[in-house]
Amino acid sequence: MLMAAIGDVARLAGVSKATASRALSGRGHVAESTRHRVEVAAAEIGYIASPAAASLVTGRTMNVGVVIPFVNRWFFGEVLEGIERALLGAGYDLTLYNVGSAGQDRDRVFDFFLARKRVDAVIAVGVDLTERETASLDRREKPLVSLGGSGAGGARLSIDDRAAGALATEHLLHLGHTRIAHLAGEGALSNPESVHGCRREGFLEAMAAAGHASEADAHIVEAEMTMPGGYTGALQLLGHPGRRPSAVFAVSDEMAFGAIRAAERLGLTVPGDLSIIGVDGHEYAEMFGLTTIEQYPGAQGRLAVDVVLHLLGEDLADPLPDSGAPLPTRLVVRSSTTAAPR
Repeated sequence: MLMAAIGDVARLAGVSKATASRALSGRGHVAESTRHRVEVAAAEIGYIASPAAASLVTGRTMNVGVVIPFVNRWFFGEVLEGIERALLGAGYDLTLYNVGSAGQDRDRVFDFFLARKRVDAVIAVGVDLTERETASLDRREKPLVSLGGSGAGGARLSIDDRAAGALATEHLLHLGHTRIAHLAGEGALSNPESVHGCRREGFLEAMAAAGHASEADAHIVEAEMTMPGGYTGALQLLGHPGRRPSAVFAVSDEMAFGAIRAAERLGLTVPGDLSIIGVDGHEYAEMFGLTTIEQYPGAQGRLAVDVVLHLLGEDLADPLPDSGAPLPTRLVVRSSTTAAPR
């Protein structure tokens, strides 16, 4: 007796082989009525799905490569969890690549692993992609979705980081602060298109619009976008009483946490002596009483997967967002900011 094939199931159910494969593997979006019809047909002729055979039929590996610069920072961990849950729910696997700055290791990821290994698409999270890297993926017809970061090519999802920087600064200005400092991320000045570069530009624009451009230029310190980075950067900003700002805009919540600790170290009260605001909506922001521009990294990760599935031709019930529209944010005011000291 000949073994039943996926084509036999497809003919009996009246669907394409690709649809039959998705229905039986649970991978991809198939209408429930269609899935049921395919399962009944498979049971009738005794077909057992083979993952390898399904890959040959659909031309898919059911695997998405995710490129990320950090795995031990809160924002990236939240995004990654959202991506993983959404991919597993759609029947896809995930292969994670941790890339840093330019070098041979990063080149190998884009030139060999992503380009030649079997991934159907790529999600880049917070990575500043070069033209060479995006071209390498494009030549091999690997759909690319970038969540944050910079670089041309592929679909792009991000908050408006320049607007976030401006809003954080405007909040402090509205409270009467004029001596406002900015804890920027490393390379913000040299890479103005990066996330931290755009937030720095938003800070400068808001200060200039309020007539405080000269104060802004004198109160920017770049540091690693971590809690220790915020601590050391804030010590540098706050160490001179004569030039001490009355408020600090930190480029990330983790840097803001470090700044709060630095203020405590110097005997300053928050917000009595120093107001502090961050960006991200970190899970510890409420515990620290931190005012922040909140974004939603888990939801962003899930949205990136929706876009990937759309680019791969999966049928999605919900419409995708306008690719030019920024992802949502909101100002959450807590106890770390108050009116400027008289």
